[in-house]
Amino acid sequence: MRPPPLALTSGHQLDGGGGSQADLKLSLQQPQPQRVVALPLRHNRRNPRQIISQGKSPTIQPPFPWATNHRAIIHSLKHLTETGITVVSGDVQCKRCNRQYQIEHDVKAKFAEISCYVMENKYKLNDRAPPVWLNPVLPNCRFCGQENCVKPIMAQNKKAINWLFLLLGQMLGCCTLAQLKYFCKHTRNHRTGAKDRVLFLTYLGLCKQLEPNGPFDRL
Repeated sequence: MRPPPLALTSGHQLDGGGGSQADLKLSLQQPQPQRVVALPLRHNRRNPRQIISQGKSPTIQPPFPWATNHRAIIHSLKHLTETGITVVSGDVQCKRCNRQYQIEHDVKAKFAEISCYVMENKYKLNDRAPPVWLNPVLPNCRFCGQENCVKPIMAQNKKAINWLFLLLGQMLGCCTLAQLKYFCKHTRNHRTGAKDRVLFLTYLGLCKQLEPNGPFDRL
């Protein structure tokens, strides 16, 4: 007795002796199109802390005899002494009479005051500038005689800021937050946070530049 014919569930009919089964097998082995999944683009994060804008030269013309040819970097006290720089000057303006003139600071005497203050209070400050640095007492005007009214004249170009003059006069608190961040950026210091924190780092950073072996490292 002959077996019943096989039923094809794929809808194909046998053609002359079973050749269609080979065709069916080949069709099932055809490669299927692969799905292409678009992966999101990855952007390399760059640390903005150390980045200097493209096109800027790594060195500058020193804006003062006590400044180096690098942004926000001053010469050490040893270098200043060896080159005969004992006094630094800076431009100021009275907020009352608007007179402009220059003030001079003795480098060693003024730096000694700041050094003593840092050594006595460093462990109490908790990485934050004290009120006397945030809101400095300004000099009296030599022309109109008004007290606490002579402010430093800030250079519009940050690379020309008179950092040593501001340090010795303890008037860094007159800088804007953007100017203080500029200093921290070019001296490889953390530059985020409130003004009292960035100002503290600026004071310590400048003291460290003047006296690299002094007690001016962060805790």
